[in-house]
Amino acid sequence: MRDFVAHWVGRVGYGEAHTLQEQLLEARLRGEVGDTLLLLEHPPVVTLGRGAHEENVLAPRSRLNELGVGVHETARGGDVTFHGPGQLVAYPIFDLRPDRCDVRRYVRDLAKVMIALSRRYGVDAGFIEGDPKLVGVWADEASPAKWRGDPRVEGGASRPAKIGAIGVRISRWVTMHGFALNLSTDLGGFRLIVPCGIGQYGVASLESLGAESPTVEDAARACVASFEAVFEARGTMAAAQDVQLTRLPARSPAMPRQ
Repeated sequence: MRDFVAHWVGRVGYGEAHTLQEQLLEARLRGEVGDTLLLLEHPPVVTLGRGAHEENVLAPRSRLNELGVGVHETARGGDVTFHGPGQLVAYPIFDLRPDRCDVRRYVRDLAKVMIALSRRYGVDAGFIEGDPKLVGVWADEASPAKWRGDPRVEGGASRPAKIGAIGVRISRWVTMHGFALNLSTDLGGFRLIVPCGIGQYGVASLESLGAESPTVEDAARACVASFEAVFEARGTMAAAQDVQLTRLPARSPAMPRQ
């Protein structure tokens, strides 16, 4: 059984979190740290993945600046997404070797963690199969307590909305980036973009679906158990004094911010 240490980092800027991920990834590749899970939320920011289309950022950069919304290009997979307060972000720095070296399985496992966490708070979430653009976690706005499945199969009876996004990068089977689950996020931020390049479906949060809306810290601590179950692992929540992650080896280089 694998082990990991989870850190509740709090609210941290995207660039700072990205630099920390890069440092941890390099340290993990060298075997200097074990599997590490960063749990946090970001100030408002739009991020563009490797597959991003600039036209999916609907607001001009000047307007984003006025609103205090940052913009970062990043090496994760996927298109454009929005992060903001009230959203749980999970960045696993996990070595998938030797038995989990399957990118599709890993992405699906991240979705399963979000599904389990959503169900804990009263929303029955699920997948939409068959279209790689629809990767992520979905809920039915017409029936939040029961996910009725793919709307293309259900004849339009459901009103799917995305509550959890996934974007990953894997280097020599060590992961970074991860998922973002909307708890009480201001969904207005998603109107600044075409979220994940998907225009035909909306975006939701646990709060907008009428479910219990935990604090991000409470959800972060609860999701450790979901990671344990899905990844067949033992998780330990780091003590508060260790959250700064200042104990990285001195030679771990600080990577330039994106």
